[in-house]
Amino acid sequence: MTGRRRTFFPRPSRTAALSAAAAAACTSLIAGCGVIPGTTGGSREDPITVMTWAPEKTKATNKPGVPAMAQAYARWVNAHGGLKGRELRVITCNDHNDSAGAADCAREAVDKNVVAVVGAYSQHGRSFLSPLEVAGIPYIGGYGITEDEFSSPLSYPVNGGEPALLAGNGRQLAARCDRVSLVRPDTLAGDEQPKLLNAGLADGHHKPVADIRAPEDGTDLTPQAEQALRHAGAADGCVTATLGARTDTFYDSFRRIKDDYPPVRTSSVLGSVDQSLVDRAGGATGPYEGAYVTGWYPASSDPRWSQMREVVREQAFGDNRVDPADAGVQTTWIAYTVLKRVVESLDGGEVSASTLRRALDDGLKVETGGLTPTLSWRFEDMLAASEFPRLINSDVTFQVVRDGRLVPARKGFVNVEKTLEQTA
Repeated sequence: MTGRRRTFFPRPSRTAALSAAAAAACTSLIAGCGVIPGTTGGSREDPITVMTWAPEKTKATNKPGVPAMAQAYARWVNAHGGLKGRELRVITCNDHNDSAGAADCAREAVDKNVVAVVGAYSQHGRSFLSPLEVAGIPYIGGYGITEDEFSSPLSYPVNGGEPALLAGNGRQLAARCDRVSLVRPDTLAGDEQPKLLNAGLADGHHKPVADIRAPEDGTDLTPQAEQALRHAGAADGCVTATLGARTDTFYDSFRRIKDDYPPVRTSSVLGSVDQSLVDRAGGATGPYEGAYVTGWYPASSDPRWSQMREVVREQAFGDNRVDPADAGVQTTWIAYTVLKRVVESLDGGEVSASTLRRALDDGLKVETGGLTPTLSWRFEDMLAASEFPRLINSDVTFQVVRDGRLVPARKGFVNVEKTLEQTA
């Protein structure tokens, strides 16, 4: 499908942003006939109930590790005294990778009276955010796959989402590639990728990418591989594929025909390529050796992930859904780190959707052990870009597959704030 456009929200003023949040809260009071969704019943002994959702058992993108990590986190925190002495209860939901399923999960969150949706993954932002906004329920640390997550006043992202990854991938390739082919999903979210990648490439004064669409549930992507190689197949040519779970399908097709074309460099982003995929594909002898990969966080082998790995060993040993190298699992860990910090900041007071929002809006700072910069969601912390007004973390990392391992291509984080601001 072609010709699809996204409607972006203008960057709100501080007054407008506060008014929007207040309006959502007022609407929830009216809709609930005086009962505020997202309360805990008033008792400091009641569990703190949240929800995490993701698609599972679909023909396209699946993220079973996201709800599995959420449940493992709850088991871990409850085994160590809970959140300020209270049990953390996690409800999970399968959004089935469709808009109706995403809306159903959001309505269930409202019905179950959760105080927040935490660390979730869905490609259908508007479908799930509308019910949450009406109920006043915050969305903390979603995966960042849709622009709606960076515009809703009730969304509190922990990474730069797909915008930062694509802009960063363009920056990473700008110094290495003369011509670039982008193979991306033929979806609404995928339609925004060429613009973002081009913004990063523009830092190196490069020509626009060749935009090659691929079906989200495709099983043979040889035609797309041929297109990519025809465009990039020359000195300093690069092919980057950002197809999520289908990236391996693409590079399998690519591997079979690449010798018929001039050599090119390969590339991707975290979430499409991670260490577990590199291992399954043959490590140093596989198709990803030498590939450039842009991520949000430090490489999965970095010691800053040690606590998460300990929790996975302790609470999810033998659960192969929970892969510490998976970007969805990592984002869920960080999102629950935020939730823990917010609840602790309330110092034993009421834990509700409104008190969580208030703490986040009032400038609470969250440290993540160096996995991200210090996170804060004040108005002044947000990106000056009309398309991504809720984006607060525009840092990415440049990695490369070397000897079968994803390792840093350069030290530290790379900030792509100015690149994203230029896309507006």
